[in-house]
Amino acid sequence: MASPMSAGRFLDALRAEGVTVVEVGDWVHHNRNHKGPWGPVHGVMIHHTASSGGERTVEICRDGYAGLPGPLCHGVITKDGTVHLVGYGRANHAGLGDDDVLRAVIAEKALPPDNEADTDGNRYFYGFECENLGDGEDPWPQAQLEAIEKAAAAVCRYHGWTERSVIGHREWQPGKVDPKGFTMAWLRERIHERLK
Repeated sequence: MASPMSAGRFLDALRAEGVTVVEVGDWVHHNRNHKGPWGPVHGVMIHHTASSGGERTVEICRDGYAGLPGPLCHGVITKDGTVHLVGYGRANHAGLGDDDVLRAVIAEKALPPDNEADTDGNRYFYGFECENLGDGEDPWPQAQLEAIEKAAAAVCRYHGWTERSVIGHREWQPGKVDPKGFTMAWLRERIHERLK
């Protein structure tokens, strides 16, 4: 079991991995901790935002929208490869997912199919929302893909996790398709190479 790193260590870990970071408002204290615990943490979840425009995307992920208050992640990765920190602590990003998937992440084993939504993922995962329409056609610029790789690797490196601790929302919650436009196997291979 791993306790979440402090906000300061999270920031330091991202920067040490070579990530360009922007701190948005009082991100350190912006969270949903009053709705339940955050931690122990077991992995990193990658999403796409289904939105366009970096500034608008960051605003949505920080503030949320009707029915889903922000923050909607810990960091927003815009197309230029910048990670915008919008919250720290419990965030509305993972939702309910499959307990068998969580067990596989904890054991760092191959993921089973996600076929139920019975476990609170907001408690257990760091979350990065990545600016993309999620239509399978919106491009993923190289700078953004590198930032996704580096951000996930930074968290894994800190906790001593392998690339198997990084999952996509679509691997966690039935019915989700994000991130769309690259495979998680491809991303995990890149993270594996980075962590060597």
